[in-house]
Amino acid sequence: MKHGKKYLEALKKYNRALSYDVKAAVDMVKTLAPAKFDETVDVSVKLNLKKSQSVRDTVVLPHQFRTEKRVLVFCKAEKEKEAQDAGAAYVGAEDLIEKIRGGWLDFDVAVATPDMMKDVGKLGMVLGRRGLMPNPKTGTVTFDLKGALSELKKGRVEFRADKTGVVHLAVGKVSMDSEKVVENIRTVVTEIKRKRPVDAKGDFIRTVSVASTMGPGVWVSIKDEG
Repeated sequence: MKHGKKYLEALKKYNRALSYDVKAAVDMVKTLAPAKFDETVDVSVKLNLKKSQSVRDTVVLPHQFRTEKRVLVFCKAEKEKEAQDAGAAYVGAEDLIEKIRGGWLDFDVAVATPDMMKDVGKLGMVLGRRGLMPNPKTGTVTFDLKGALSELKKGRVEFRADKTGVVHLAVGKVSMDSEKVVENIRTVVTEIKRKRPVDAKGDFIRTVSVASTMGPGVWVSIKDEG
């Protein structure tokens, strides 16, 4: 991959072989961010997983940095008022399913009551590819619509290890106070540790790094984190 001049210049400003405590790493990432726009800060956590193991869950970050999500709720008539009162942007059943089949996807997250999943499952190819399919593991298949929407509006986000065993998650913006980004990172690392498979051996977390959207990565020492 070819990198731009600003990225290459940033590489000269620090020792890429060293690991830094999380606060120092975040401060460095903010200094190294080369773009003129407000870059996102991402954390990447490499896990020691076997092919048969997976890590997936949700976490509520203590400090938010994104606009409020537009939540769509698939539910039957008796649950519609609960969803609307909880702040859902869109509420419906077959009408929404047909709308999505027609190509409409103007929402950020989907929630469904369990009794709707047989019908919502027909949208698997559409929603699944975009990471929008409701899933019990992420708390988006539930009869507790009020609770689910409350968590989502607080900023609950999903994390999952990819095929290479790495969890990637946005944890802030370059413009944010460093301490807020640090707290978000620590929260993520703690939650990932809690999802350690019972049969995992050795060090569960191999490496942690942080980087801005356009900037280079900085290794983080997590010995005292989480």
